[in-house]
Amino acid sequence: MPRGDAAEDYHDDMKTLDAKRVLEAALICSGQPITLRELGVLFADEIGPDTLRSLLEELGRESADRGVELVSLAGGWRFQSRPEMAAYLARLSPERPPRYSRAAMETLAIIAYRQPVTRGDIEDIRGVAVASTTVKQLEDRGWIEAIGYRESPGRPALLATTRQFLDDLGLASLDQLPALDGTGDDPHASRQALAALASQTVLSFAESGRDPETASHADADAHTDADTTVEASAAVDADAAAAPADPLPSAPADPTAAPADPTAIPADPTAVPSDPALESHS
Repeated sequence: MPRGDAAEDYHDDMKTLDAKRVLEAALICSGQPITLRELGVLFADEIGPDTLRSLLEELGRESADRGVELVSLAGGWRFQSRPEMAAYLARLSPERPPRYSRAAMETLAIIAYRQPVTRGDIEDIRGVAVASTTVKQLEDRGWIEAIGYRESPGRPALLATTRQFLDDLGLASLDQLPALDGTGDDPHASRQALAALASQTVLSFAESGRDPETASHADADAHTDADTTVEASAAVDADAAAAPADPLPSAPADPTAAPADPTAIPADPTAVPSDPALESHS
């Protein structure tokens, strides 16, 4: 091999080694997945997407025996801990991830497997009304969004999952969701499949306890009962206030007193009372 060719190959190897180090440093220091376009900016776009993808695949193979793995997600590439490391890493973070109710997980699963769907579609599948707080919770988390409106009365919003949802589940596309038996109309099966996938990611949900939607209905019923009790009590008080006061009981008659003479002539109310002093003088 001519010396010039050997020097060029060595130079290329150094460039490759340096590029891989730059990529590794950027991916480790980033808190979010990085796209190929963003990685190309690291090299002033002097390295094309195909070369970058090849370098990333090499980095992934070199991490095969490590506690982290390089994965390609919907939002780009990132280093993440392997699932078997979760039990150990959890000891460093005593704070548990947010927990989501069965209603929230079923709603999310229906959207993931049947998207795009409206709230009415979700309610038809679940058989109960979907609380606005459930939809807002999923929107605030960045897992669902409105991508349009159905041309029907009221023009309800069409809901779909986001790229953030795929990234949090460690997926590159919706095709990687666990397969379901049937059409996916069973919200319980969808939720269980999603929960099984989420058990190794940042997702967490509450299997026990009252469903927030059921609890809200129960609380509303209890509140209604309380209002009815208060109104009934107020009505009783009002009736009591409107009723005339009972007269004081009269003193019992003296059994030793002589009965009144029915033939006695009543006193003249216009008569002038006599003066006792004059009567004694006469």
